[in-house]
Amino acid sequence: MSELAIVILAAGKGTRMKSDLVKVLHPVAGSPMLSYPLDLSRRLKPSRLVVVVGFQADLVQEKFKADDVTFVLQKEQLGTGHAVLAVKPALRGFRGSVLILSGDVPLLTEETVSRFLKAHQARQAALSVMTVELENPKGYGRVFRNADGSLLRITEDKDLKAGEEKVREINTGIYCVDADFLFSALSHVTPQNAQKEYYLTDIVARANSEKKKVFPFLVEDSLEVMGINTQMELAKADQGMKKKIAGQHRLDSD
Repeated sequence: MSELAIVILAAGKGTRMKSDLVKVLHPVAGSPMLSYPLDLSRRLKPSRLVVVVGFQADLVQEKFKADDVTFVLQKEQLGTGHAVLAVKPALRGFRGSVLILSGDVPLLTEETVSRFLKAHQARQAALSVMTVELENPKGYGRVFRNADGSLLRITEDKDLKAGEEKVREINTGIYCVDADFLFSALSHVTPQNAQKEYYLTDIVARANSEKKKVFPFLVEDSLEVMGINTQMELAKADQGMKKKIAGQHRLDSD
């Protein structure tokens, strides 16, 4: 396995949570949401671990400050591409794979991420994107594949053309990217979209234009990769995490 850096995106306020507290500090099974991707990251033993903070940055840093974590401030929330670009100084000189996780996806397992990283390496991909199929994909960026199964493009929900909304495979927001390619590609990303944001997903088109290998990695369990945006989703994740912890306790006691 090549050298690994992990970036966790945790800058957003989480407007739909209808709360004054930054989204990643909401509790899931008694622990702040961000603690789960952080714990997972540490088990993967990255050479660099970076957390992008924004809304209530001081609160998040105070809660999670540690010698092995570098915090990067995204002053304005101008999209995922903008957030990752802010990490560039913290990864100066790094030449391996960058795993990009979301601070609001607490149920993701080490087993799934390990398989994702191995597939990325085995395919010699410049970019891999974790995906899942949903019965109701409305609101999510859709994944479009080439005939050979490689990744053609990801189109955000608001930018879909007529008929494209029927595609059920969606982007989970979890990526593995070659570091050199990542930052060169992001330098070309522009906010030419309905949201007027810098989309990280635009690096897919850049990789294809440069004839680089780009692959989706489909996972079966949609709960595992569920991002939390509402109180209802928070309750669902809380329930899922409690079941997972209870199952782990049973295994440990057998």
